[in-house]
Amino acid sequence: MPTAVISDIHANASALRAVLADIEARGISRIVCLGDTVGYGPDPLECVDLVMEKCAWSLMGNHDYGVLYEPTNFNPSAESAAFWTRDQFDQEPDAQKRARRYDFLNRLRVRVVERLGENGLEPIDPASPAPDNNGHGLHLLAVHGSPRRPINEYIFPDDPVNAQDKLESIFDRVKGVCIVGHTHMPGVFTDEPDFYPPQELTEGKFTFQKGEKVIINVGSVGQPRDMDPRASYAVLNGTHVQFVRVPYNVAETANKIKAIPQLIDHLGERLYDGR
Repeated sequence: MPTAVISDIHANASALRAVLADIEARGISRIVCLGDTVGYGPDPLECVDLVMEKCAWSLMGNHDYGVLYEPTNFNPSAESAAFWTRDQFDQEPDAQKRARRYDFLNRLRVRVVERLGENGLEPIDPASPAPDNNGHGLHLLAVHGSPRRPINEYIFPDDPVNAQDKLESIFDRVKGVCIVGHTHMPGVFTDEPDFYPPQELTEGKFTFQKGEKVIINVGSVGQPRDMDPRASYAVLNGTHVQFVRVPYNVAETANKIKAIPQLIDHLGERLYDGR
């Protein structure tokens, strides 16, 4: 069964609901999240509740970390959004809901290792052979940022040209397939090195090759930055990854942001252009 991989929801419930509906329409029952469920957007509580309900697991993103601990090295708009988001958690009148949401943030993992086999992405069974990329499934590493710094290192589309040493160091930590978010720019990095955005792939599909290492950025559900305002996610199969774009009601989210003084208007305005 294929697995849907979502990331960087950023408290955009309109986008998340649209993506979850698309995933359900495809008959996909397993969803995982690569982090940044909160931050920037106007619907942190709804998004956390949906991720808790729908996802098999979720990772710690830098904005999740910033809300739970401190928004270190954030720009002023991101920092203000983090403190406002924390206030929304704290102001929940239902003590059980408040505790459950904080517990969700507190239990987010930094990395997950699974097996990408014939049935898609699945937990590693201790009784089965370990994934070895040679007949027993692909070794899959999931992080928010990068294998070197899982929470906050960016892997940019121009790194194959401008930062080859950086990419070489990162790929040294990849055994087969790695899935990431963080930059909000979907595409596939290979260890050639190269980068393939979805529009350069036939029907948005990338097929895994034996012996090749790849890093897949699944893009952002709630705040795309590749000049396409549609929500982005990916579907992992045993042999390939498929990138998916889903339109949603951008105005609904943008207007909510503008109505909240602690969230600057630009956070909503840029959603219209995907930047």
